[in-house]
Amino acid sequence: MAVSILHRASGIALSVAGLAVLSWWLMALAKGADSYAAFEKAAHSPIGLIVLVGLSWSFFQHLLSGIRHLVTDTGAAFELGVNKTSAVLTIVGSVVLTAALWLWILGYLK
Repeated sequence: MAVSILHRASGIALSVAGLAVLSWWLMALAKGADSYAAFEKAAHSPIGLIVLVGLSWSFFQHLLSGIRHLVTDTGAAFELGVNKTSAVLTIVGSVVLTAALWLWILGYLK
């Protein structure tokens, strides 16, 4: 149940916040160096990093949850134990992938 709710919430977050950040970034690119510098400053601020990390987590959560839903739509993984395990792995996997991505972006993983 929680993974289904997270799937919907992450989809909404990607649609609203992800589209807003993407639009801002594209407009900053089109307007020139000063506008892009302002975007870059906002993106590197603590709140900006929280938003970007949150969008990264939303992406991975939505992706893994969508794969899980695809598997269950084929009729597999309906057994209670397998279903609960896949739900937990979806959440854990999204956190691990987000951490790995940001460790790589920040230069800690090479």
